[in-house]
Amino acid sequence: MTSYRQPGLVLTDHRFTVPLDHARPEGEQIEVYGREAVASDKAGADLPWLVYLEGGPGFGARRFIGPRAWLGRAVQEFRVLLLDQRGTGNSTPANRQTLPLRGTPSRQADYLTHFRADSIVKDCELIRQRLTGGARWTVLGQSFGGFCATHYLSTAPEGLNTVLVTGGLPSLHATADDVYRAAFPRMRRKTEAHYARYPQDVERARRIAAHLMEGPVALPNGGLLTPRAFQSLGSLLGSGEGTHQLHHLLEDAFVPTPTGPALSDAFLENAQALLSYAGHPLYALLHEACYAQGQAPTAWAAERVRAEFPAFDPEKTLAGDDPLLFTGEAVHPWHFETDPALRPLCETAHLLAERADWTPLYDPARLAANEVPVAAVVYHDDLFVDTAHSLETARAVRGLRTWVTDEFEHDGVRAGGPRVLDRLLALARGEI
Repeated sequence: MTSYRQPGLVLTDHRFTVPLDHARPEGEQIEVYGREAVASDKAGADLPWLVYLEGGPGFGARRFIGPRAWLGRAVQEFRVLLLDQRGTGNSTPANRQTLPLRGTPSRQADYLTHFRADSIVKDCELIRQRLTGGARWTVLGQSFGGFCATHYLSTAPEGLNTVLVTGGLPSLHATADDVYRAAFPRMRRKTEAHYARYPQDVERARRIAAHLMEGPVALPNGGLLTPRAFQSLGSLLGSGEGTHQLHHLLEDAFVPTPTGPALSDAFLENAQALLSYAGHPLYALLHEACYAQGQAPTAWAAERVRAEFPAFDPEKTLAGDDPLLFTGEAVHPWHFETDPALRPLCETAHLLAERADWTPLYDPARLAANEVPVAAVVYHDDLFVDTAHSLETARAVRGLRTWVTDEFEHDGVRAGGPRVLDRLLALARGEI
């Protein structure tokens, strides 16, 4: 272990060896990384542990500089483990560069079946035993991290002191088709709200899409910006400042050139940063698998369900006068054609979409008998996790207390920081 300091914090690097397949503990091993954070003035104190599970899938834990945002509140009473879930961050990586080491796309797909919430929670239990000596800990799960926390409550509640969920209560029963059938109307509402705030963006978005309809435009990294890829910038509308960021992106998209107006290098650079999966390929590879339970393939659910909502078809939109609708919180097969970080993994992604042997992730009976204190913030009309699904789950988990708010979007744990965590802890402890 290596320890070092930042202003207000003592940080320690931890690396844990865990089985790739927890059903075969003596088989292949991988590494999971976690960064311990403790307040400088409490570095030697005997503090309870809190483990943070990042959203995703496919994102390592946030890299803080000092006790900022919710971390500043957490280190007032916890020793915090910022966990890079398997395959992410400083843990054994899974991406276009490393996955070919597994062999064929079929073997790569088999390997990736071990990177869902069930394996992440089993990692947590091994790590908890090593760090706490068996003492229970608190879990803070953001978005997909909340999916993991709900699985944790279903399978290993004996390891939990408290569970805190921010924008991440999953449906216990919804299929991937159900999830996206709820998502597209929500995305339409978000788009309409954006245009109500910035009506000038209606024509700007149509103009960009019409330009791309003439042919894809190459991004600096070799990716392709197509009309549908452009629409997927709507993911911005799920964050508190996203509508403003989207507006700024659109307002100066074109520059004059000797051959006519063209999308500017600055616009393309900024769009690329938002669209690339290079830093989080597991998000694309396993996104729909996060919803898979039982013996049915996801079969590119978002792409199939999108066809049920013709208003999202850019060609039909541009043939008329309607505003272009943005999309978000969806992965499509064309992502593996337009993004160079995903192209080598195209066949692997198709094999994962065809799998029909996914195991259930949640145990409704065990959740109904839950005895662990649980508190969750549910964001009104959350772009990324359906509010109705979350509230249905909240009613199904015994003792779970919710804070439903429209003060924040999906990134509320970052935007609200200490206040969000403080309220969740008070709810879980019955103080409010």
